[in-house]
Amino acid sequence: MTTCFIKGLFVSLFIVWIGTLNLQSQDNTTAYWEPEVSLNYKATPLLKQNFSLSNRNYIYNDQKAQLTVRQIEISHFSSLAIDPYKSIGLGIQYRFREAFENDKENELRFTEQFNIAKKTSSARLGHRFRIEQRIRPTSSEHRFRYRFAVDIPLKGLKMDIGEPYLVATTESLLSLGKSIKPMYDQRITSQIGWSISHNLKAQFGIQYRMENYTERTEHVFFILNSLVISL
Repeated sequence: MTTCFIKGLFVSLFIVWIGTLNLQSQDNTTAYWEPEVSLNYKATPLLKQNFSLSNRNYIYNDQKAQLTVRQIEISHFSSLAIDPYKSIGLGIQYRFREAFENDKENELRFTEQFNIAKKTSSARLGHRFRIEQRIRPTSSEHRFRYRFAVDIPLKGLKMDIGEPYLVATTESLLSLGKSIKPMYDQRITSQIGWSISHNLKAQFGIQYRMENYTERTEHVFFILNSLVISL
């Protein structure tokens, strides 16, 4: 019953998203499709490495449906466990955007992270704190992020191979820079995942972003799908 309820809730959220997109056919509403491939590698029992490649595509922009590449990103992240429930991490990312939009700039991003995790009998909870430096040829900014996440198996009390699970997150962001006013964003994400094997997971979901909500709010929607490979 729980599985059916959560699946039904997920479908309902997707329908609400479609309805909201139709109602808000304004120039402050954008939608993307973002596929990603991620590789996780455990270098030592305490040190984890992650490499990822993602592609962001417009599917609704300027009040019309379209399928246009916006950017490609490559990133690397290292995470070091300091005890069974806490870890620190460093990351680097490069965003290729100039090739797809002439009036935009490529971006180099550095990330510092502190993560706290907690497990219950049937769920995993996580608190993630991040500081980022976003560097472009003509500007730079600092961003502060906090995310709360919960992973729940949709069948039984633990995540087993071949069974689905739910990942839900909410994240708050503050962006600061010399040339911009402070910007506040909020992101809400819901994804369904499947453990295909011990080394392979697939996830699909939606994300809603309310960007710069203290000034002129931008409504941004994402369709997300990812493949996670673990070695």
